[in-house]
Amino acid sequence: MRIRTALTAAALAASMSLVLAACAQLEPVNAPIPTDQATSAPEPSTDPSAAWLDGGHGIGLVTFGSSSLACTPAVQDVKAEGQTVTVTLAEQDPNAVCTADFAPRATYVAVPEGIDASKDVTVAFDGAGAQGRLTLAGSSALGASTQGKPSAGWFSSTGIVLLTWGSSTCPPVVSDLAEEKAGATVTFQADATKPCTMDYVPRLTVLGVNPPTDPSDYTLTLKGGNLDGEVKVLG
Repeated sequence: MRIRTALTAAALAASMSLVLAACAQLEPVNAPIPTDQATSAPEPSTDPSAAWLDGGHGIGLVTFGSSSLACTPAVQDVKAEGQTVTVTLAEQDPNAVCTADFAPRATYVAVPEGIDASKDVTVAFDGAGAQGRLTLAGSSALGASTQGKPSAGWFSSTGIVLLTWGSSTCPPVVSDLAEEKAGATVTFQADATKPCTMDYVPRLTVLGVNPPTDPSDYTLTLKGGNLDGEVKVLG
């Protein structure tokens, strides 16, 4: 009995050693260390982009550079062949004074006759230090002009181009942008003392917002600057 007990104790000790050895081998190596550092969000793209405006009768071509009005690219010529719109941008005035910022600015391009906005359109552009080709997705919702009323379109997941019409010397100046669940309220500065030319031209304003849950159901509420009203964002 003593021998059997001794053997049993020895076997138990051996099995415990094996279990402990197995546990040691299962211990994770180089386990991840928790960290409080948040993953940084990707930087917004600074590649040229475009948005439909005026029910498909206009395009907002977005490039990046100085935000000074005199340094925003202007259209010199527009041609159409098939479903391709070719835009030549005028070279910048060498005497223009430009701020040193790097911001999105939009150029209005009138869509030539013969282009079907219900189908995809290629926009090729060159000049003023910018060159490229973009594709604008067609939509059956496009076709009817807004007849001089404000319109807007998405050029990125967080970027909107707003088109208004009026004096070229008095473009809208945003004083506040308050975001809501399905849109944003944009308030414009009002300066009744500023002299404005009597021309009537397209003016483009670039707005930055947070990515909406449903971009197709996003509405801008405009206040001030003789622009009061609501505008559904295309795209």
